[in-house]
Amino acid sequence: MKMHAFRLLFALAVALPVGRAQETFDAFADRAAEEWVRQDPQLATGSQYFTGAEQDALDRQLVAFWPYAGLPLDPTLRAASLAHARRLLAELRRFDRAGMTPSQRNSADAIESTLQQHLTTEAVMDQFFIFQQMGGLHVSLVSFLTQQHPMRRPRDIENYLARLALVDPAMDLGIKETRAQASRGILPPKFILNAVLGQFDRFLQPEPAQNVFVTSLAGRSSTLAGISSEQRASWIAQAETIVAEKIRPAFRRARALVAEQLPRATDDAGIWRLPRGAVAYQFALDAMTTTTMTADEIHALGLREVTRIESEMDRLLRELGERAGSVGERYARVNARRLPAAQPDPRTDLVAEFTRIIRDAERRAETMFDLRPKAPVEVRREPIVTEQTAAAHYSEPAPDGSQPGIFWAPLPEPLTSMWLGAAMRTVTYHEAVPGHHFQLALQQELPELPRFRRFGIFGASAAYNEGWALYAERLATEAGWYEGDAVSRLGQLNMELFRARRLVVDTGLHAKRWTRQQAIDYGIDVAEVERYVVWPGQACSYKIGELEILRLRAKAQAALGPKFSMKQFHNAVLRVGSVRLTVLARAIDEYIVSAQ
Repeated sequence: MKMHAFRLLFALAVALPVGRAQETFDAFADRAAEEWVRQDPQLATGSQYFTGAEQDALDRQLVAFWPYAGLPLDPTLRAASLAHARRLLAELRRFDRAGMTPSQRNSADAIESTLQQHLTTEAVMDQFFIFQQMGGLHVSLVSFLTQQHPMRRPRDIENYLARLALVDPAMDLGIKETRAQASRGILPPKFILNAVLGQFDRFLQPEPAQNVFVTSLAGRSSTLAGISSEQRASWIAQAETIVAEKIRPAFRRARALVAEQLPRATDDAGIWRLPRGAVAYQFALDAMTTTTMTADEIHALGLREVTRIESEMDRLLRELGERAGSVGERYARVNARRLPAAQPDPRTDLVAEFTRIIRDAERRAETMFDLRPKAPVEVRREPIVTEQTAAAHYSEPAPDGSQPGIFWAPLPEPLTSMWLGAAMRTVTYHEAVPGHHFQLALQQELPELPRFRRFGIFGASAAYNEGWALYAERLATEAGWYEGDAVSRLGQLNMELFRARRLVVDTGLHAKRWTRQQAIDYGIDVAEVERYVVWPGQACSYKIGELEILRLRAKAQAALGPKFSMKQFHNAVLRVGSVRLTVLARAIDEYIVSAQ
């Protein structure tokens, strides 16, 4: 579908009549969610929110979004999206929350917070870079099409090819907006531009037949039944032609723009240097932590947590016979003994070990969880194109069961990532069980949640999601999962220290004018520092979310005494779904009252 045709469909989809005075809140919420999904074809595909012809039409569309802002790059679509948010917000405010059930209030809060954030984003969106190494346009398009676009039947392949034809106009929108940003003095740091150039070079290096868009189609279609070898070869040839004639030239244009910016870029790392950087950073902190904490408050919290965790690590290191040097130096010596040898290539064995840890964690979790997802989870290696810059991460299962939950493990050379070695168990608990998989996959399966909340259409909260995953790491320690494995326990503490240092470094970079080297010297590796540079505030969500869940658990334990049940507390946290921390606190208060 041509971009101008999608603009028309989008405008028609959101320009619905407002006069719905007799509509119930639940009907409004369902309608609002459907309208919201229609403006985001990628979200529609990931959630398979519709059926039949409507879903099929969305599965053929592709919209370029401003990274981390959630607004379309196309100005016409962006204006329609903002008008749509204002209309829905006005409709929401017709409903009296005093008469709502607790679940309805949670839904109303989720819708309101999403719409308000969407509108606020407009003022700061251009403080975020379109071409950057983490969630840049060129990364998100590749990741979505090669990892999330479904490949279940022949029609999915036809839709995939339709979307491939939309990649180059999406890239050109990114190029246009990036040029406009640069004209306003908004440029990524030089070291970010160099990282992006490396990604473009890795993408452009293979011939079209070996391009990731083609090999993904070839690999994923190979197991589909009912397709002749001639038809499959024809589709692969079509993909190769689109890559050769449209996509590679678009990526070369984007690469040329990034190279053109290099001489004008500086090594200043923080968002403070941009025209509205301070405002944008506070917006990012508010969005990512769902609190009103300032940069100074978060920085001080991080320093306190670093001191506490280093004290615990020092004690354990001494028990292991490591007494000379800093905590970091001593941990590095212990961890080096756990890192895999480079030869023979250990990657297959590492994926197998991650899988073994997951299966073991699933058995152990039965003692602490009544609620466990039915969807399976597996480990896959991060694709080569993004492996150099990617962090370990999780993607939700497809709602129709065509894809499991996936723990994506980047395994680039050299194999020295901080979450390998002593931290392998901890990162698995975080990304899979009982971390992200237990929360995000389970959320899709909870019948008591409205459908739009099961799929995170409104109100998805980084502080809740990442806070839960970090809490899962702590839970494994409290439950004795590291007994007899002091080195892995040390790895867990080091990962917790890493999240505490994130609070210090993120605020240091963006509010206190730290240099990139200062952040590295504080104990964060280069790829992580560069992640925080382009994704302000996100690194603060983990620790703040975890500490709030721990605070709420302590509150429930104190209030309920012998009636407190760990399983019931986890039920209460998980059943509410991904919400702002203030909404989670209200849900736990309601749980305490009901359990007394």
